[in-house]
Amino acid sequence: MKFQKVYSLEAIANIIGCEYVGDKDFPVTGMNEIHVVESGDIVFVDHPKYYDKALNSAATVVLINKNVACPDGKALLISEDPFRDFNKLTNYFKPFQFSNVSIAASASIGEGTVIQPNTFVGNHVVIGKNCLIHSNVSIYDYTVIGDNVMIHAGTVLGADAFYYKKRPEGYDQLLSGGRVVIKDNVGIGALCTIDKGVTGDTTIGEGTKIDNQVHVGHDTVIGKKCLIASQTGIAGCVIIEDEVTIWGQVGTTSGITIGAKAVILGQTGVTKSVEGGKSYFGTPIEESREKLKQLANIKKIPEILNKLK
Repeated sequence: MKFQKVYSLEAIANIIGCEYVGDKDFPVTGMNEIHVVESGDIVFVDHPKYYDKALNSAATVVLINKNVACPDGKALLISEDPFRDFNKLTNYFKPFQFSNVSIAASASIGEGTVIQPNTFVGNHVVIGKNCLIHSNVSIYDYTVIGDNVMIHAGTVLGADAFYYKKRPEGYDQLLSGGRVVIKDNVGIGALCTIDKGVTGDTTIGEGTKIDNQVHVGHDTVIGKKCLIASQTGIAGCVIIEDEVTIWGQVGTTSGITIGAKAVILGQTGVTKSVEGGKSYFGTPIEESREKLKQLANIKKIPEILNKLK
């Protein structure tokens, strides 16, 4: 998430009420998760296991729960609870905006686009030209939709990320301040759910087609001209490269990459990153030919045992 202007380190510290290490005028331009941080961004870390990763990341401001040595060219925000204070910043820069109309006045809708009854279009949504949005679709704030996009009934774009911190009293949600971005010529089926990024974008690439009842987790990036069949569940922070085919009831773990032109056969559990240009099947995932050979050999076990008697 990029701020609309440059803030000073002191100003950010005042927003969340914490101490800081570094020049009070040190520039802060945004906030992001560790996998997408850039220079000028704030990243938070609240566990010693990840201190080094955060301190050595591209982020130049680290929101941390210990007063550690500050790396050259960076600044620290010292907080008792970085998770809580990261949420405070999200609330400050991207607060929830109430709406009491079906299509927000701040939404921009392109020429030739048709929006069927009972669809909700939130604040600052941008929809391109010649789109068809069927009934009962919910398009949350700041979603961006390109030209020639079709979205079928009951789909939800921009719900919060499924991201929680376990505390003694229960689960504390990390607030989502990111967006959903749908590129040109995308087709999305009925009853799909595409969560917005925590601080960045969940992106569906140009020409990709998504079947009914597909879930796409936060900050996932799907490439161009992919095909994703029904009841597939894609976790957060997944990268799916161009022209990937994913058949029905596939599930993925988070933070993996599926290479370009890979084919994932139905009911596969994608437990790790896989190369492009190959076909895969099974749980745990393997190349489909190898997996099918294994299944064929399993069927031979009774025959082998009988021969050993």
